[in-house]
Amino acid sequence: MPHTVVAAQPPAIVMTRVWLVEHDWLHSVYASSANHSPRFRFPDLLSACIALVLASSDAMPALQRFLSTELGARDGGTPRRSCHVWRRQFDDLLREHRAAWNSHPNPKFDLDDIATGCVAVVRAGHDPIGRVLQQARLNYAARSAAERDLQA
Repeated sequence: MPHTVVAAQPPAIVMTRVWLVEHDWLHSVYASSANHSPRFRFPDLLSACIALVLASSDAMPALQRFLSTELGARDGGTPRRSCHVWRRQFDDLLREHRAAWNSHPNPKFDLDDIATGCVAVVRAGHDPIGRVLQQARLNYAARSAAERDLQA
């Protein structure tokens, strides 16, 4: 009997971590009355923050500034919370983690630092909850369209 070989698919979501202050803010977005129909969960909310910052050339200096000033001044032993992120945004985090600005001779920030920075930059901007929820809707629509394309 022939065996069918099935290629292993990478997981749809990947675990990362976020510093407590930014995690608490994501929780407030999750609990917000604006988060309804559909109610977006943490992978959607964190992925939206990552997409908003990493897709914007204007936001990258703010991310780097936050990492080098605010996050760099925090106690490195501060606890973090586990959070899932969608694969596409995790791949974007990996790209930034390997970017020249995060390489020798510059200080190296971990993936959880960059994810935290994305949340902080969005939080500091105009209408952060509305922007996160709108981006979560756009990300959801893009994932749904990609899944439909794969099934066709």
